[in-house]
Amino acid sequence: MKEFELRYYGHPDLRVKAKPIEELTPEVIKICEGMLAKMLSLDNCIGFAGPQLGVLLRVFVIREEKFLPNNQYYFGPPEVIINPVLSKPSKEGVEMLEGCMSLPGLHVPVVRPESIHVRYQNMKGEFIEEELRDFRARMFMHENDHLNGVLHIDRMDPKERKKIEPILKAMKEKYNP
Repeated sequence: MKEFELRYYGHPDLRVKAKPIEELTPEVIKICEGMLAKMLSLDNCIGFAGPQLGVLLRVFVIREEKFLPNNQYYFGPPEVIINPVLSKPSKEGVEMLEGCMSLPGLHVPVVRPESIHVRYQNMKGEFIEEELRDFRARMFMHENDHLNGVLHIDRMDPKERKKIEPILKAMKEKYNP
């Protein structure tokens, strides 16, 4: 099996609760670098969580989507988020279409808190705390869900989820024969 091969809907790794990283060893750093390289190799990828790439550890990589005043699109710097702990979600929820590399082409409405607090480590071992809002908060929540075996489709309205079941069944058969 190729290293850092993407898992698609139906793969059991996507439903695993990832293990915490106990120590930033050279092996862990190498894994983080490999995840970054995989994300950067794909034009439309803004993030991966470990389980999506067969890494069953509490780590994800992101690059935030940003816009210039003229609405020109660009990516922020790539980041490695290790052992994230999310807390203090806002009561205000915001609905937005979400996609996922593990469910290609499927964008569904998901309501998430507008803001959240996060504490994590970077690859230097530094602990970072942030109050996240808007799209950055959503990115962290989406990727953190992957670390807990949760997919964005699990957060859909159940009636809407039922409507996409045929698509999910076809996707599972296509990618996991």
